[in-house]
Amino acid sequence: MALLRERSAAATAPDGPVASARRTGLALAALGVAVAWGVHRLLPAVPMLTAAVVLGIVAAHLPRLRTVVRTTARPGLSCAGKRLMRAGIVLLGLRLAFDDIRALGWATVLMVFGVVAVTLLGTWWLGRRLGLPGDQPLLIAAGYAVCGASAIGAVGEARGSDERDAATSVALVTLCGTLAIAVLPLLQGVLGLDDAEFGRWVGASVHDVGQVVATARTAGAPALGEAVLVKLMRVALLAPIVAAVALGVRRGRGRAAGAPRVPLVPLFVVGFLAAVTLRSTGLLPASALDAAHIAQELLLAAALFGLGSAVDLPALTRTGARVAVLGLCAWVVVAGLSYAGVLLISR
Repeated sequence: MALLRERSAAATAPDGPVASARRTGLALAALGVAVAWGVHRLLPAVPMLTAAVVLGIVAAHLPRLRTVVRTTARPGLSCAGKRLMRAGIVLLGLRLAFDDIRALGWATVLMVFGVVAVTLLGTWWLGRRLGLPGDQPLLIAAGYAVCGASAIGAVGEARGSDERDAATSVALVTLCGTLAIAVLPLLQGVLGLDDAEFGRWVGASVHDVGQVVATARTAGAPALGEAVLVKLMRVALLAPIVAAVALGVRRGRGRAAGAPRVPLVPLFVVGFLAAVTLRSTGLLPASALDAAHIAQELLLAAALFGLGSAVDLPALTRTGARVAVLGLCAWVVVAGLSYAGVLLISR
């Protein structure tokens, strides 16, 4: 008994091995964010969040560093991938106001809702038909339909998903979103889209906010403005989708005797909605919003570095072909639906 008490005290003490390991992982995540920021500064076309995911994957496979990533630093990196992700999602709400939604018009709002719904349900269904393991079908579907890695993190939290499923989903969605930065601008003229239409198409089809900005800015300010508004409308749908997932988990666990109950709406989703409401009041000065945006980028970058470090490429190759098929199909669906929707509401 004395030995057990000593071990428990060592694990819970501020300077115990668990706390030390967590600090190591968080410090490594902070270093990854700093390098990702440097990459973005040198190559503005590469969003910082995309760079953070890639650096996390690289860190997990470098010969000497991977041992630290998978052992000593794992508690801190897992903490970054979960807790910092929640905080970043809450701050993401400060980028959206109810007036932004009204400014889009009902036709655009309905178009976005339809694209998100069909992409989410269709990708989820196809992923299950392909036999992808765990929660990968749902997480990949959420990433493509809503807002990339942020949606994967939010749905994964509500679902209680395995970290490896989340990491694989983030890697796939990040890869496709990065390819969109290069591919979509080449298609603007081919598809006959003016700048505003191109912006709406990008906002409705590209995954992460940073990738939307990097893609749309190639067509100038009008395209960028439309893209961000449409993208933030997709972000607004994150809250009801996560609530629906949490409700499904709650009902499923309710059937099992003694299973812990989960909240109907996760706390970080409540925080996201509160942030949207606060932004809509107009009380926050521009300087506070700018500071919140910087904090949100840093928190999400650290979280995505942590998730990227959980990617196991050798294990990924076992389902790589099926994951690639799902990613390609989902990409075609979201891009095709978005293009049809933009033409429908614009002409």
